[in-house]
Amino acid sequence: MLSGLFCLSFPTTRRFSAAAFHPLQESFALRLDSSTTAHKTSISIAEVDSLSLLGHNDRHLDLIGKNYGINLVVRGEKLLLDGPATGVSQARELLTHLIARLRQTPRLSGEEVRALIARELQQGDPAPAGEGEGAMRTYKAAVRARSNGQAQYLKAIEAHDIVFAIGPAGTGKTYLAVAAAVAALRQKQVSRIVLARPAVEAGENLGFLPGALEDKVDPYLRPLYDALHDLLEPERLKRYQDMKIIEVVPLAYMRGRTLNEAFIILDEAQNTTPQQMKMFLTRLGSGSKATITGDITQSDLPREQPSGLVEIQKILTSIPGLAFCYLTDQDVIRNPLVQEIIKAYERHEQAPDPGPARQGR
Repeated sequence: MLSGLFCLSFPTTRRFSAAAFHPLQESFALRLDSSTTAHKTSISIAEVDSLSLLGHNDRHLDLIGKNYGINLVVRGEKLLLDGPATGVSQARELLTHLIARLRQTPRLSGEEVRALIARELQQGDPAPAGEGEGAMRTYKAAVRARSNGQAQYLKAIEAHDIVFAIGPAGTGKTYLAVAAAVAALRQKQVSRIVLARPAVEAGENLGFLPGALEDKVDPYLRPLYDALHDLLEPERLKRYQDMKIIEVVPLAYMRGRTLNEAFIILDEAQNTTPQQMKMFLTRLGSGSKATITGDITQSDLPREQPSGLVEIQKILTSIPGLAFCYLTDQDVIRNPLVQEIIKAYERHEQAPDPGPARQGR
């Protein structure tokens, strides 16, 4: 997902200790009592920008080591973790998540690292990534929920044929849906994946863009491709797309189709009309599942056009087999500032309208 990333090799071994670090005290700080050294493991950092992962002057690793009470050692393209089993497992899960994030975001701020650590500490002792309840194994990595809201969302996807995920940007709606679809394909629970997105932003301007129709709508489908590249090897993804096992299409391409044994995802559903939403939901065939994601506060439809995602909440009120999941700013996994921005907009939208301001003479 990050075509411009590069990897840094480290010819010398560098250590980061839970003890207070000082250059003159390094040999002392690196000694751990044998009774507390219960576990060792390693993580490959070959696929990401090591500078972004480690932080400026290795601040990110120093922060993780202090919070989890472990030692971290960089050797070439591997990161070694050494310390109490609980701290090592929690730190490994956090680092695995950070590496996945770095495939999407070129630079990771120290504030974001601290926010992720704080979230982990608040949630107690989660199982290591890929080993606990709710972990989904894709072709490249194990993906699991990072908040209570995300955990409920994944449980709903597992238990229902149709799930609507509504929430602000950064809550993982689309990424977790794609991960669930890839995991289902890997386990042969479905035979194909279809990802759809309305290209409403293009409007009638599509005809003025160069290239074939696929080239014109590709920018609007790019976020779905980004998630797929994070979860499948490039060769496998290309092969599956050539075989139509995985399709990424504009919503208009869904008309007239019946999809059996498929995992279907409709992203940016707030930009569908009620007619388009009905069309999409009636595409499901035997053995298929559908996840519909969107943020009803960010519609690109004309002001007078009702949103299909808003309307559907009034229409499908008590039908078994489907579920509505509402994610909030507490589920945002992006930069901590995103949470504050979302809260600020919510306060602004809930404030009473003072009316038009009077201009002084």
